[in-house]
Parts: sequence; C-alpha cells; structure tokens
Amino acid sequence: MKLLGLLLPATSLLFILGNNSNSTFIIDADFPGGNIIPDKIEDNTIFLRPDQRDSSTWWFYWYFKVQGNTGDTFRIRFNGKNPIGTQGPAFSTDGAKTWSWFGPQNTQESSFTYTFDQHHKEVRFCFSIPYLETNLQKFLLKYTDHPNLAIHELCRTRKGRTVERLQAGKIDGNPKYRILLTARHHACEMIASYTLEGFLETVLSDTDLGLWFRNNVEILAIPFVDKDGVEDGDQGKNRKPHDHNRDYGGDSIYPSVRAIRNFVPKWSEEKLKVALDLHCPYISGQYNEIIYIVGSSNPDVWRQQQKFASILESVCVGSLLYSADSSLPFGTDWNTASNYGGHKSCARWAAEQHSVLLATTIEIPYANVGSVVVTAGNARDFGRDLAHALCKYLEGIDNKLN
Repeated sequence: MKLLGLLLPATSLLFILGNNSNSTFIIDADFPGGNIIPDKIEDNTIFLRPDQRDSSTWWFYWYFKVQGNTGDTFRIRFNGKNPIGTQGPAFSTDGAKTWSWFGPQNTQESSFTYTFDQHHKEVRFCFSIPYLETNLQKFLLKYTDHPNLAIHELCRTRKGRTVERLQAGKIDGNPKYRILLTARHHACEMIASYTLEGFLETVLSDTDLGLWFRNNVEILAIPFVDKDGVEDGDQGKNRKPHDHNRDYGGDSIYPSVRAIRNFVPKWSEEKLKVALDLHCPYISGQYNEIIYIVGSSNPDVWRQQQKFASILESVCVGSLLYSADSSLPFGTDWNTASNYGGHKSCARWAAEQHSVLLATTIEIPYANVGSVVVTAGNARDFGRDLAHALCKYLEGIDNKLN
C-alpha cells in the first residue's frame, strides 16, 4: 500500500495510507528529548536520520513517537550511518513510562518494522532508554522532606532552564568526606542517569550502607550538566565549538560548567576526595559493551583508579558485570591527548582539585554489558554497586589515617 506524506510544523510528518484519510499515522519529535529528521517515503518505508544540529561529527542519538490506527504497519529505515544499537530500538507503548528493547532479532541493519495492535495508538522509539527532567522529578518526589537530601539550583542555562544541584548524605553537619557526581556532560548519554539514581537511592536508603553515607559523606550531584541539550534532544557530543566535557580549561563558555568550577572548590573545604563523571560510550567497538574506567594521564590518579577498580569488581552484585581489567589506560584506543584537542575534561579538572584522590570518568553502555541487556533497573543496581565500592574505598583512607 502506498504511503503519502504531508510535512507538518517542526519535526512532525503526517502519513496517509493510500487514499483512505481514516488510515493515518504521524511521526513526531516535537517533545522533550525528541530528535529526528524525516527525509522521504518510498512505498511502505519511511526514511529518517538523526538530527545532528550543532555537533561537529556524526552521532547516533534519536527519539521520536508515532501515532497511528490499529493494524497500521510501517518500516523505519535510517539514512547514512546506522544509528541503531546492539539491542535494536528501545520502545514504549505507555507514553514513556516503561521501556522494552526491540531486540537484535527484530532489527535489520539500519531498519525495523512495527505494526500497531488494537491497544496501542502511540508508540515511542529511542536509541536507548530516555531520561529527562520529568524522570528526575519523579525520582525526587520519593524523597520529599527527606532530611538528608537538599535540592538547589546550580545555575540557569542559556535558555533559562534550571540546572539542578543535589546534596545528599551528611548535609546538616561536618562530613568526613565529600564526593562529586556528575552526569550528562553529553546530553544523549542517558543510561548514566539511571546509575546516578541508584547511587542516590543507596545514600538515602534505610540500610547500613545508607546510614554510613549519611554519617560520613556529603554527596554533590549534578544530574544534567548539559540541561538544554537533554531537554532539546541534542546529541551533545562534539558540540561546536566544543562540548561541555571539553569546557574545563580557560574561560568556560557554558553556564553549568562555569558554575561547577566556581562552586565545587568552595564547597569542598579540603574534604572532596572523589569525583565520578558518569558517561555512556560509543555505539559500537571493543570497549563499548563493557563498563570501564577511563585512565588518567596522571600516574598518581591512575593508581587510585586501579585501586578503586579492584574494589568495585570485588563488591559488584548486580547483573551488569564489571572487571577491573576493563579499564582503558591513557594512550590506549581513543583515550589519547589528541582526542581532547587541547581542552580539559571534567575528570581531569577534578583531579587537579587540591584534596581529590580519585577522579575518573566511568562509561556505562547504552544497550548491553557483555551478554546482559541494560535496563533502567540494572543500571540503577550498578549505581548501588558504585556506592558500596566508594564506601570501601573511603574506609581504606580511614584505615591508613589510623
């Protein structure tokens, strides 16, 4: 059956099946986090591509929804490089409340086919499992009036959005240690946000580990460093003239990075010992289906990273497996000086703070860790494992001091 197309405002496209105006569906990315460019229609195939916007290189993030009539079948095919990950698209039939993976068996290289059933008039498709401001607000609602969580505004973005600054743990007194957690320096790296949730859940939980954190450690968490990019649906990676994670040297051009650099040294009071910057890796390749630490060029920091990696491996109980041998030493693969183009990353800047011992980027895959498929749940579980490992790491500092 022939598809006819009618362009609508923004990133929407209305399709009419044959000459029957009662059989239509609309593809749309005009919502928070949305990203797609419709190119053309041929027979029953819709050709699309990710919107690169102001990224200087191709990247693979996309997110759109389709509204249609019962029984409609369509094929989505991406032009250019294949932006579909190892588990196919993530999809939701309940308005982004829950997500499942299409699976590699249902994906053909750069394309997939979908048929609406009688219960689903709208379906959303995304490169991975989205995490937006609405997800964060839902998470924070669980801790309304929690005495060990404070929600502040770090700054306003260029477009006037609030960049959240969360402080958790021992926030009402004099903590022994402080930890900095950041995520979404690259807007599209969504799985890192679920890991951050799991970490904060642990700190705020009614458990022995949660109590230890609340008695000893204050956490400063910045969930969305590139808040505008997250909400606008940008790639965020390699943004022109440089992205948020290349903005920590000289005069920062992004309000959030500038605010982090101003706030953290004052807040630290020489107690900031650990800084973790949570990321997601590339779409494919040797290092992109494992969780790994990005090695520092500083030998002292690298030794601390290796020490922490061994602790993390020893405490991991979640389904996302971690091996200390997976760390990516400086000078290996993409982790070279030339990759940073003379710019300074968050992890490198954090390692230069006077009291910091451990500063690192941790990469958490979008779709699978080895043979284990990534979900919101097991990404949170990995955040709990990170919390456990940091407890042991900091207790090791205590033992040395005593």
